[in-house]
Amino acid sequence: MSKQHPDEEDVREKVLRSLRSSGQTTEKTEQPKERPTGASSSAGSRRQATSQTTGKKATKSTKAKPKPTKSPQKARSKKMPPLSEKKQEEYRRKSSREQESRVVSKIVTIVVVALLIMGTILAFSIYRYVSSGLKPLDANNSEKVAVEIPQGSSNKAIGEILEKDNVIKSGMIFNYYTKFNNLTGFQAGKYNLSPDMTLDEISEALVNGTGGAADVKLTIPEGYDVDQIGDAIEKNLKIKKKNFLALMENDEFFEELHKKYPQLLDSAAEAEGVRYRLEGYLFPATYDYYQGTDLETFVTSMVDKTNSVMSPYYQTITDKGLTVQHVLTLASLVEKEGNNESDRRKIAQVFFNRLAVDMPIQSDISILYALGEHKELVTYKDLEVDSPYNLYTNRGYGPGPFDNPSEQSIKAVLNPQSNDYYYFVADVSTGQVYYAQTLEEHNALVEEHVNNND
Repeated sequence: MSKQHPDEEDVREKVLRSLRSSGQTTEKTEQPKERPTGASSSAGSRRQATSQTTGKKATKSTKAKPKPTKSPQKARSKKMPPLSEKKQEEYRRKSSREQESRVVSKIVTIVVVALLIMGTILAFSIYRYVSSGLKPLDANNSEKVAVEIPQGSSNKAIGEILEKDNVIKSGMIFNYYTKFNNLTGFQAGKYNLSPDMTLDEISEALVNGTGGAADVKLTIPEGYDVDQIGDAIEKNLKIKKKNFLALMENDEFFEELHKKYPQLLDSAAEAEGVRYRLEGYLFPATYDYYQGTDLETFVTSMVDKTNSVMSPYYQTITDKGLTVQHVLTLASLVEKEGNNESDRRKIAQVFFNRLAVDMPIQSDISILYALGEHKELVTYKDLEVDSPYNLYTNRGYGPGPFDNPSEQSIKAVLNPQSNDYYYFVADVSTGQVYYAQTLEEHNALVEEHVNNND
């Protein structure tokens, strides 16, 4: 049964009360028509009949009650039937999702804006930090600070030392600055640096070894071999030559260096029959020595210098189909066969010409190294020395370098002057070099410029 509307109930009650009132009024109106005393039986019957009649009228009146007026809400409910529970649930879920989406959007917007603000602040802070690190620590303070850079120190370690000694603002900035500017080959030593120096000025001082006095400055001349370097070390550093030569023959020490400088020493590690694996890899330069520095550290600084010099040429060496061992071997010969850039470039091409046709290089420098002697003239008997370093009897490059060449000789090998000569001879008294294409021409030049000088 459908529930009745509250308005309908009110109307019904009003109708009932109206009918009740009408019944009571009828009874009151008919009462005077009753007979006087004595006709009670009839009167009773009449009242009963009247009561029955009144009851019928009441019944008819009840049946004929007016229909309640339909309310506007009920009319509207028929036009728009109520939603089912499933539809209502879907509507609630949809509304909930829309509300959640609005909340999430607001949160994302807030987070993005916050991140942008934080990123801007961070970027600005980094910019200020880097900019500050590139400037002198104190542009108004020129007071010198004693700084000691140990042998074998990396750029990072040097930066940390400079920051600790209050010479620069940031060791990290110094490390990246030197890397970005390809600054290497910093020399160990004691330096007097000041807070008003720029990173450029500090780097220049470290590269050139200036700014402080070492206990000993040892100069290794261009073209010195391991044996001669050993003499110089013993004389100037008071380190016994035999200890230096023992280190040159120490395979474990070489392997440590090989791991540190693989591009430089890969081909040297593969060479066979060498006397000293580090021959050719101890770059001729002036080195600062400080009391208490161990021999391994000092030699490492020499190898590090060679790596710094060779680094720009590694790709060129590969492109030419050569190895570092090949380049340093020919450069060590060119170093002593010529005394200027022009002759060294020509002599380098003569060696390449000979190698191209499988001719022995036949350099007297190789004979002297095989003999372990240092003299001006080579005899015919010397040419018969039994050694893999004898390039009169052995073809190719030989085991390895014969001395430690200069950068000019290295560049001459990598950029020789094109020619078609196969022979050359030098006038020892003048240093002039004469070139020839054939053996006959060469012999004539030897007779004229060498034998006639005796």
